[in-house]
Amino acid sequence: MDRSTEIREFLRTRRARVTPEQAGLAPHPGARRVPGLRREEVAQLAGVSVDYYVRLERGRTQGVSQTVLDAVARALQLDDTERAHLFDLAQPTAARARSRRPLAPQRVRPAVYRALDALAVPAMVQGRRMDILAANRLGYALIADFQARPHRERNAARFVFLDEAAPALYTDWERVAGDCVATLRLYAGRHPDDPQLTELIGELSLHSDTFRRLWADHDVLAHTTGSKRLHHPLVGDLTLEYVVLAVEGDADQNLIIYTPEPASPSAEAIGILASWTNAPTAASLAPEQAHKPAD
Repeated sequence: MDRSTEIREFLRTRRARVTPEQAGLAPHPGARRVPGLRREEVAQLAGVSVDYYVRLERGRTQGVSQTVLDAVARALQLDDTERAHLFDLAQPTAARARSRRPLAPQRVRPAVYRALDALAVPAMVQGRRMDILAANRLGYALIADFQARPHRERNAARFVFLDEAAPALYTDWERVAGDCVATLRLYAGRHPDDPQLTELIGELSLHSDTFRRLWADHDVLAHTTGSKRLHHPLVGDLTLEYVVLAVEGDADQNLIIYTPEPASPSAEAIGILASWTNAPTAASLAPEQAHKPAD
């Protein structure tokens, strides 16, 4: 991915969200040709010259300081996730240099498989590019049987945008799709040289108008907690809370756990789904059988 283009479009779309009134600036007389803030207004708010900010927005970030990036982030009213993304795009670091090397294969440790199977609620392990590395039987039964799919198709983004079952499963499919793209955007800022990410983005852009539209928004999101509404083909409507937990030893690997409210219709539906599901559990498979290591 071209870093200069990414910085330019990210800053441009962030500028467009903030009005002068929101930024505490006096309204500019006359009609405005662009939505949101002008470049000179961002420069004024950040305390830098207009030329300096223009160079930054064009991706010329060599030597840019953390102080300047912090000031730009405040001027554009970035949240913590957006600020981190700006730093990923603008400041090449040792971590970025390491990312240019081939990524080591991701493996799910046996202890994580055991933890998955110990859970009485749906859970799965998500890796780079939203690859689904493993799940317990309820996790597969709830979303999709990724285990039965070719390794290349064991990916949550491919499921959301390319599988006709996804819009029927997710009651708020458009929101899920937006969150999915924003998650990929955040990963892209950390791993811009990942060839499999480039392939995935190209495939989704080719086959999904919605993905292309959302990708152009340059939104970023770090999932931690939230809720999802689903219409499951076997047990009907469900509302589940989810929590995303980091897996020790792999910064790009997360454990996602879905839980219903106790004694709710969703909890009853999960119980019914568990009784109807005969899929093998994660621990019954050797790691190399459950998921071929991904680069």
